[in-house]
Amino acid sequence: MIFVGDDWAEDHHDIHVMDQDGKKLAARRLPEGLAGIGGLHDLLATHAAEPGQVVIGIETDRGLWVDALVAAGYQVYAINPLAVTRYRARHHASGAKSDAGDAKLLADLVRTDRHNHRPVAGDSPVAEAIKVLARGHQNLIWARNRHTNTLRSALREYYPAALAAFDDLADRDALAVLARAATPAQGARLSLSAIRATLKRAGRQRNIDTRAEQIQTALRTEHLHATDAVTTAFAATTHATVGIITTINTQIHELETVLATHFETHPDAGIYLSLPGLGVILGARVLGEFGDDPNRYTTTKSRKNYAGTSPLTIASGRKRAVLARHVRNRRLYDAIDAWAFCALTRSPGARAYYDQRRTAGDLHHQALRALGNRLVGILHGCLRHHTPYNEHTAWAHRQNTQAA
Repeated sequence: MIFVGDDWAEDHHDIHVMDQDGKKLAARRLPEGLAGIGGLHDLLATHAAEPGQVVIGIETDRGLWVDALVAAGYQVYAINPLAVTRYRARHHASGAKSDAGDAKLLADLVRTDRHNHRPVAGDSPVAEAIKVLARGHQNLIWARNRHTNTLRSALREYYPAALAAFDDLADRDALAVLARAATPAQGARLSLSAIRATLKRAGRQRNIDTRAEQIQTALRTEHLHATDAVTTAFAATTHATVGIITTINTQIHELETVLATHFETHPDAGIYLSLPGLGVILGARVLGEFGDDPNRYTTTKSRKNYAGTSPLTIASGRKRAVLARHVRNRRLYDAIDAWAFCALTRSPGARAYYDQRRTAGDLHHQALRALGNRLVGILHGCLRHHTPYNEHTAWAHRQNTQAA
């Protein structure tokens, strides 16, 4: 066996190769891309007879370089950068750091501690595609939220009537009206017929007259005014931000269609959709982050730990505390939190479990986290047995325990 540390940067990789005793066999800096991966294969072939004898540690689990390492048959471990930092502090009190030194550190880590880390998951191409699309979709939503917050901040400075008229600035009604009337004076001059026509063009089909009257009333309320120069400047930025949010809305809708198409072709899609609270988009996010490698999560606890929903026990001497996990996959945790909230109205068992936790003294988010943890366990069982969700099977044992 040989052990390889791969410290990657945007345009190069620092490689350190050592044997089972920790003796340095080679160290080299290789370029990113085809030439670099070819050089790495040549280097490792001089020290190992078979690809399976090569163990590689690298601080990422995705990308073309990692895909090439896995395809070559090497044992590849994706090491959390936080774990590398702590391993460095454990062995080097001076605090010194370099790319070549980190490569050696990664090689040492997989030589001595790889049993405490997971190899890169062997997810299917369909699952990888779903992950890419789901993350792209979520990135667009986060980008829209940022621009919406920017728009809200600007309107507060010069156009508070618009904030009174629209609760959701990313909504099509708000974007259409603000695109037509970006200043308080323009908004106050809008007639009912003009507002109705704007709402219709934006796609509203119901309650047009009522909504138009509400908007007109709000836009004509008295409020403090900024100077003309400042108002003109803010109106220009509002036009730009409204255009960005409108474009993002269109792209979110188009990406949702592509994401749904990919998700529905996955063999496990039916199992995910059978679970209460999971629709196509949320189900795709959960599947993409968990992946579909059947050997990645050997137990229910390992899946819960990865999700970040299982509690973390801190025990020392007479002190003992049970805390939430803060080092976790943020995207997956957010998806499970939304899943648990949606399940409250779709599963009597989930609702009863949540209520039980609240009665025991949990706050809302604590009870929701506990419910999410329970749902992850149910999902693991469904995937392991290749069976869809069943309300009675999932919660009957808890109901029997409470009845006893």
